[in-house]
Amino acid sequence: MLKLGIVGLPNVGKSTLFNALTAAKAEAANYPFCTVEPNVGMVEVPDERLRQLADIVQPKKVVPAVVQFVDIAGLVKGAAEGEGLGNKFLANIREVDAIVHVVRCFEDPDVVHVMGAVDPVRDREVIEFELALSDLAVVEKRLDRTQRAAKTGDKEAKAELGVLEHALSFLREGRGLWEARLTKEQLAALQPLSLLTTKPVLYAANVTDHELSGDEGPHLRRLREAVGASGEHAEIVPFSAKIEAELAELAPEERAEFLASLGIESAGLDRLIRAGYHLLGLQTYFTAGEQEVRAWTIHHGDTAPVAAGVIHTDFEKGFIRAETVAYPEFVANGGWKGAREKGVARAEGKEYVVSDGDVMLFRFNV
Repeated sequence: MLKLGIVGLPNVGKSTLFNALTAAKAEAANYPFCTVEPNVGMVEVPDERLRQLADIVQPKKVVPAVVQFVDIAGLVKGAAEGEGLGNKFLANIREVDAIVHVVRCFEDPDVVHVMGAVDPVRDREVIEFELALSDLAVVEKRLDRTQRAAKTGDKEAKAELGVLEHALSFLREGRGLWEARLTKEQLAALQPLSLLTTKPVLYAANVTDHELSGDEGPHLRRLREAVGASGEHAEIVPFSAKIEAELAELAPEERAEFLASLGIESAGLDRLIRAGYHLLGLQTYFTAGEQEVRAWTIHHGDTAPVAAGVIHTDFEKGFIRAETVAYPEFVANGGWKGAREKGVARAEGKEYVVSDGDVMLFRFNV
């Protein structure tokens, strides 16, 4: 399951987005610190292929993949030092896979900006600085313990010490660790700390509905330039919190018509989830049987046993083989029976790298 943590300054559209995404009722008010407890919402991953598979198989239930969104109170400058309870909230999103940073890219005299003028580049830097300071506290605490262990001759502690000191040099300057260009080995050493600035970022740029269907405004362009020039592992997804809120009030069958009337192809939620999958190198495979048709989330490059392990660890441990049909072949041949008769159902072993859309049936022995 993909987990995304939502951060941003107050009054940028965070809680409005969260409410619209999850139909949760996080309080959206025009002042800081209204969202006191972290709000957690589960959202289904939109995938038309799931409905097609269900039409063929006619299962008892259909289970889509889900994304978990965690929304925390708006951060302010000085959050890591305790301003506005910021650091307490940041602890709630340490376990997420990626950060969704909601950035205000619209002008509206009726919605107060906590820092005065609308400036998405400044806002991005403020939030990154606060995330870096939050990580700094975690690394300093770990460093103290590791230094003591290294003095006793602990080899693992000595190896970790260099990585922590390297990380510390960036964080002390208020810079995110993505700027440190850490190696896979260094990232692996830091992984248990769940540092926020090692996570990929999705910038959810809150724009006007006109910008979504027409030309980008100056605020969004400046944000794109800043992120592009930085080399950060990030994607930018323009959305309109106002439109998402209106969509949430509509019946599913009315949403497509509403978007079309605005000249917009897809909802912000769909684009945000797609961008999250792309950013993290995720893909979907399916299981399809009489009991259920289900979507499973794995990484690109995962082998069949790893994919099986997402269902249950026993499937991975006792993996024998996977009967596999590509999604288009499964649909074209009317399911398992037709696919087997046409010879397009394959028996794949432990080395098989799963493709997006594979329909799979695992054989295992524990």
